[in-house]
Amino acid sequence: MAASSRAQVLDLYRAMLRESKHFSAYNYRTYAVRRIRDAFRENKNVKDPVEIQALVNKAKRDLEIIRRQS
Repeated sequence: MAASSRAQVLDLYRAMLRESKHFSAYNYRTYAVRRIRDAFRENKNVKDPVEIQALVNKAKRDLEIIRRQS
């Protein structure tokens, strides 16, 4: 993974965790944090740049959903 891609993924990960902390309901909040961590861990060994970009795009869409719902 290129350095800029790695930085982009880490920024996205941090932003998703930060935004998920704004859920008022404890159950939603803990579920979101757990789901984000699991998804990033599950895909940490992906090497294909095309697949990485697809995952980044999906994470960006999910971040927008989190922002709308929190």
